Amino acid sequence: MAVAISDLVHLSTGKVREMYDLDGDLLMVASDRISVYDVILPTPITDKGKVLTQMSVFWFETTSEIVPNHFLSEDVPEEVTDRALRVRKLDMYPVECVVRGYLSGSGWREYRDSGAVCGIELPEGLSESDKLPEPIFTPATKAELGDHDENVDFERAAEIVGDRALMEELRRISIELYQHAADHAAERGIILADTKFEFGRSAGAEVVLADEVLTPDSSRFWPADEYEPGRPQPSFDKQYVRDWADQTGWDHTPPGPELPPDVVERTRAKYVEAYERITGRSL
Repeated sequence: MAVAISDLVHLSTGKVREMYDLDGDLLMVASDRISVYDVILPTPITDKGKVLTQMSVFWFETTSEIVPNHFLSEDVPEEVTDRALRVRKLDMYPVECVVRGYLSGSGWREYRDSGAVCGIELPEGLSESDKLPEPIFTPATKAELGDHDENVDFERAAEIVGDRALMEELRRISIELYQHAADHAAERGIILADTKFEFGRSAGAEVVLADEVLTPDSSRFWPADEYEPGRPQPSFDKQYVRDWADQTGWDHTPPGPELPPDVVERTRAKYVEAYERITGRSL
C-alpha cells in the first residue's frame, strides 16, 4: 500500500489507539502507550502496540463462528505494519461488556463492600481471586478520555443501550466468547480471570465484535501454576504497572509517573509471553 499515515484523515485519539479514515473504512493503529487508572503514562512499553494488534487478529480469526467482527485486513500503511488493522466502521454500543470468571479488581472491591457485583449476588465468604461458581456479566459505562469507567447493573445497561433484548444478546455472546477464550488459555497454562468486549452494529449485522479483543490491556491473564486465591495474582497484564505505580504513592491523577527501564522491560516481557503462549505464534 503506497498510502502513508500522513495522507489519511485523523479521526480520534484514545488512550492507546489512533483512528484514521481509510477509503471509508477505519485504520486502527495501536500505539505503545500504556494507561493505568485511566491516565496515560509518559513512558511507552516497547512492542505493546504490536502485541495488542496481533493478539486481536488471533482472536478475531478464532471467534468468528461465535460472532462476526469488524476486522477486514492487515493491508495497512507500511509505517504501521503489525500494529494496525483495517476495520469496518460500526455504530458502537455505549457500554463495555465485561465478563468475570474470578473475583478481582473492582469486582472484588464491590463484593467486599456489598456481597454483590453489578447487582449480582454472590455466595458469602469468597476471597480475592476466587473462581466464581460461573462467569458473570458485569457491564460498565464507557468513560470519556481521562474519566473512569463505571460499573452498572444489567438493568441500567439495558436502559443505556435502549433495547433489553439486544442487551441480553450482548450478554449471551460475551459469556460465550469468554468461555471460549478461557478454555483455550487454560490449555496453555493461563487463567483468563476477566475481560471486556465492545460491540457495534453494521448494515446487516446487529452485533459485531469490535475494538481490541482478549488482549493484556482488556483482560486479566494469570499464570495457572502460580494461582493462589486470597491475594492478588501475578499477572500477564498491566497490573504489574498498576502495582508499581501504587507503591510510588501516586494519587491516580494526571500527570502519571515516568516508568523506570526495568518496569518497562518486565512489562514488555509479560505482554510478549502472554501473546506467544496463547497464540502459539512468535512476535
